[in-house]
Amino acid sequence: MTLVKTDWHTVTSYLDSAVAAGAAPGAVLGVSVAGTRLLYTTGQLGADDPQPVESSTVYDLASLTKVVGLTTAAMFAVEEGRLDLDVPIQRYLPAFAGTGKEHVTARLLLAHAGGMPAWRPLHLESGSRAGAIQLADETPLKSAPGTEEVYSDLGVIVLTQALESVYRERLDSLLQRRVFRPLGMPSVRFLPPHEDRAGIAPTELDPWRGRVLKGEVHDENAARMDGVSGHAGLFGSARDLLTFAEWVIDGWTGGRPSAVRAFTRRQNLVPGSSRALGWDTPSPGGSAGRMLSPNAFGHTGFTGTSLWIDPDRRLAIVLLSNRVNPTRDNPRWIAVRSAIANLVMTTLFEDAR
Repeated sequence: MTLVKTDWHTVTSYLDSAVAAGAAPGAVLGVSVAGTRLLYTTGQLGADDPQPVESSTVYDLASLTKVVGLTTAAMFAVEEGRLDLDVPIQRYLPAFAGTGKEHVTARLLLAHAGGMPAWRPLHLESGSRAGAIQLADETPLKSAPGTEEVYSDLGVIVLTQALESVYRERLDSLLQRRVFRPLGMPSVRFLPPHEDRAGIAPTELDPWRGRVLKGEVHDENAARMDGVSGHAGLFGSARDLLTFAEWVIDGWTGGRPSAVRAFTRRQNLVPGSSRALGWDTPSPGGSAGRMLSPNAFGHTGFTGTSLWIDPDRRLAIVLLSNRVNPTRDNPRWIAVRSAIANLVMTTLFEDAR
């Protein structure tokens, strides 16, 4: 690993131009390399909100909830002997019943190989968190466990229940108590209080709720679950996500090697799958770009968020946007993630050029 003298102009100019071209109203880039940070902002808070984005701007993290939240809680549960990754999840969740479900394990669900369908409109089919959870439990498997990778929010909702069962605590208070408060991540939380909404980037003009969402979770099924689920619901700033990433890197490199390395290693449960446990790993054409190391891991979020960590280089790349404002029908952000990852690598490291 050879660091070069850092001139961020190529990276920041690209991000400026992507936002100016309409990929998102605004964005925050956070980079940490060996504990040294860059935070760069561009654009405005929303399509109809001209306030400039700041480094403290809070975004709806969408599916980053799966790794920053649920996967971290699962890692603790395994370390503490509360959760066995390889026993039937029914041991912790008897309500998860149906044909073939006796073969579904936490490992398979974390790797999106548990056989669950990707999604169903729980927000329309139920009127409460308990009702949505019951429907998720009752949903038949799409395929035999361990035979197919299907990125499944329903499977993560099942895992949410299992963790809440073994800890006897709802996921939001569990994570606040065990992760966000101890690490000093004040912006990362479910259900931001109303008085904090001025600093939160808006998401979609939501047809279901009939309003532009600001400080309310964008994901409809998470909203039906009172804003608290393992698949979506977290909000946070780039600064606090860098704090989380640096903690993960410290764990990978020595602090908690058995847990962090086990959860971030590609599982190879289904041929061709890039999934680790909760986390994803780099794959051709993916959001990690072409240059991160084979040990890298990360995830993306539907609202326009991403987090990639390369522990070999002690590098974290956080990219937050609200590309769904005012509408989710905006595909231009997809290419931005991988381009930024590549530009960060060539900016920082001679051997990536």
